[in-house]
Amino acid sequence: MSAPTSAGASVAARQQRGERRVGPRHRWLVLGIGVAAQASFSAAISGIPVTGPSMRSAYHLSDTALGFVLGAIYLGIAVSEILWGQWTDRFGERRILLLGLLSTAAVLVLSAAFVSPSGGYVPSTALLAVAMLALGVFGGSINGSSGRAVMAWFQDGQRGFAMSVRQTAMPAGGAIGIAVLPWLAESYGFRPVYGTVAVLCLLSAGMTWRWLHEPDLSAVPGAAAAAGGISPLRRWDIWRLALASGLLTVPQFGILTFTAVFLHDVDHVATGATVATLLVVQIGGGAARIWSGRFSDRHRNRRQMIKIFGLSAGVLVLAAAALTHQSPWLVAGALALGGVCANAWHGVAYTEVAVMAGVSRAGTALGLENTTVFATGFLTPLLIPILLSATSWGLVWTVVAVASLCAVVLAPGSLRTARQP
Repeated sequence: MSAPTSAGASVAARQQRGERRVGPRHRWLVLGIGVAAQASFSAAISGIPVTGPSMRSAYHLSDTALGFVLGAIYLGIAVSEILWGQWTDRFGERRILLLGLLSTAAVLVLSAAFVSPSGGYVPSTALLAVAMLALGVFGGSINGSSGRAVMAWFQDGQRGFAMSVRQTAMPAGGAIGIAVLPWLAESYGFRPVYGTVAVLCLLSAGMTWRWLHEPDLSAVPGAAAAAGGISPLRRWDIWRLALASGLLTVPQFGILTFTAVFLHDVDHVATGATVATLLVVQIGGGAARIWSGRFSDRHRNRRQMIKIFGLSAGVLVLAAAALTHQSPWLVAGALALGGVCANAWHGVAYTEVAVMAGVSRAGTALGLENTTVFATGFLTPLLIPILLSATSWGLVWTVVAVASLCAVVLAPGSLRTARQP
């Protein structure tokens, strides 16, 4: 007998054993929960850094101390992702996602109570850094566990689209945080900043507890661990994809973090034009993620698409480097399009690494993927200023482009994604 070919088949298998808790469309509710959970955490890790000016003033921080404190969030994610992924594979995505959302909310509540400036009390830089590190450590569990839940409930012909939608929750949640948290910090202080994100995490935890169920993995296509059950941490092909994803993060974070500074300092572009450039990157990147997921599901070419996005981003950023002292509109256009390509690969790469590992080991594989991505996200904003102080913007963008082109070479071979039986 051939293996089931849809998530509905796993539901039917459970119903034959008398388990009638969910219907065949439950996978879309699971995707909604994954999006909500990811967006809740993204609102924190994207919105809190944008409160930087208010944080610097309220906590009496130098620019160096502020960078260290905000970088602690991404450092916490990077150092904890693999462990959270292994625990997700061992204990299940429902337990780990609940634990992650509740513990993240607890960190934020404690931060609101004890790490918020009030009256004459100003928390120490060390205490604030520990709070931000804890936010990253506990919140990192949300990334892999929500991804494994989506992988378990969708068949291979829909996983690219589903994972891309979940990955789009990161810029969407980040946009909410960016819109709300700086205003709260400036108007009311940091207690409502931490409290607001805590409420979002608690709401997502309530949805997870009420509606997230785990499917029968024995009936899910691709559930078994690939490569004879070898851990993803011992497979060079998975390491290649994870390391390539880390390199592809260099142009993503480089463009998002330094485009405004570059256009202002070198080409004297007005603030409105800079904002428009970054909006193209964010909105276009989110749309490209969803499109690429659907396209890769239809054509089963995830590895080729990762390479195409990496090559396109590298060429466009090289063009920006060559045009550094030319037309500012051409430079802004090249960076905007390069940023779209540098944001578009996420859903496709996350799907591919999870499929390569098999659903039963997807948590570990996604943890490795997130480790390289967030480690690079932590290092890129630290290294670019050092490189700039010694060279020029033209060389900075050239190095960023070379990182993207190296990812094309490092990513696994461009074989078509194998069709599940």
